[in-house]
Amino acid sequence: MNATSNEIKADYNFISDALVDIYDQIMRIEESEIRKSRFKDITAKELHLVHTIGLHDLKTTSEVARILRLSKGTLTANLNNLERKGYITRITNQQDRRIINLTLTSKGRLLYRAHYAFHRKLVEQCLKGFDGPAIKKMKQALINVEDFIGEVSTK
Repeated sequence: MNATSNEIKADYNFISDALVDIYDQIMRIEESEIRKSRFKDITAKELHLVHTIGLHDLKTTSEVARILRLSKGTLTANLNNLERKGYITRITNQQDRRIINLTLTSKGRLLYRAHYAFHRKLVEQCLKGFDGPAIKKMKQALINVEDFIGEVSTK
C-alpha cells in the first residue's frame, strides 16, 4: 500500500467515525435542548415528525409515512400524541374524504422554527470556508448517502 492509499483509507475511517459521532451528538443536543425548552413534552422522534410535516405544505399521512419510512400504525400513534399535545391538526381532504392532511398548530410552527434555526446553524458551520463548487460536491455527497439509505431501507 502506498502513502496515497493509506491517506484515503484514513480519510474513509475518519469520515465513517465522524458521521456516527455527528449523528449521535446532534440527537443528544436536540434531546437536551428539548428538555430545557418550553417543549419539554415532546420527544426527538416527535420533533422530527413535526419537521417533516413542515410549515406551509399540507402533507397527507401517507406522504409523511413514506418520507419517514414508518408504518401507518406507528405514524398514527405518533400523530395521536402530537395532536393531543397541541402540535398538529388533522384535516379531512374535502375532495377525497379518505385522505387526511396534516398541518401544524401555532405551537407546532413555533417548535418547527426553533428546530429549523438549529439546523440552519449546523449547515452554516458545516459549510464554513467552502466555495460554490465545494458546496455542490458536498450536496452531491449527501444525495449519494440519501440514495444509499433509501436503497438499504427498501430491501
